[in-house]
Amino acid sequence: MKQILAAFIFFTRLPFWRIATVPNKYYARVVAYWPLTGWLTAAAMAGTMYGAAFLWPAQVAVALAILVRVLLTGALHEDGLSDFLDGFGGGASPKQTLDIMKDSRTGSYGIVGLILYFLLQFAVLSSLPILVSCMVVLCADPFCKFAASMTINVLPYARSSEQSKSGVVYQAMRPFELAFSAVSGILPLLLFASSEYWIAALAPLLCSWFLIRWMKRRVGGYTGDCCGASFLICEGVFYLAFSALYWLG
Repeated sequence: MKQILAAFIFFTRLPFWRIATVPNKYYARVVAYWPLTGWLTAAAMAGTMYGAAFLWPAQVAVALAILVRVLLTGALHEDGLSDFLDGFGGGASPKQTLDIMKDSRTGSYGIVGLILYFLLQFAVLSSLPILVSCMVVLCADPFCKFAASMTINVLPYARSSEQSKSGVVYQAMRPFELAFSAVSGILPLLLFASSEYWIAALAPLLCSWFLIRWMKRRVGGYTGDCCGASFLICEGVFYLAFSALYWLG
């Protein structure tokens, strides 16, 4: 239970730390419960979208839903995506790439990448019927966190533990943790009554595989920023795959 509490403390900005004090060692195993935190952030986002749609046009409801998740997570993953794009876009060597990623300043790659990601998310969700958008969010968030979590089981940490920005170096998932992560990520897909939409789940899995290979080639491993970036990129790919299946169907 302490690992689960640690995950909610680490991946959200809600005051779960008031429930109990969690020793630092438990934060190294939070990735297995990352998809579970996605249930919370996805529910908050979908609930906001559905409720706001009674008061405003769909575009406003989607924008408010995106804002709620950013506030709920403290833009943790968006910060990772920005640093990842700056490092991998501007770094000429593994060391330079890692140094750029650790720099607190945001470069052009990061700014443009965040703009494009939010535009994509907004465009896809606002183009779908509101109930469908809610279901997509409820599925995409946990499942794409599961897809991104595979990174820590395949790659070593690219820095020394002392160089970690968050002070946490994730440990590879044990078999039961991997099973828990998979169930937490896959279970929401059952919301899709038509199994043909499950094909969209292949897109983030393939995306995660590509990103893992890219990280290995560029920096020889992963960082926390890589994990956050992988989640958002996989989520964007999931949105595109689902919307393509929806409109073609």
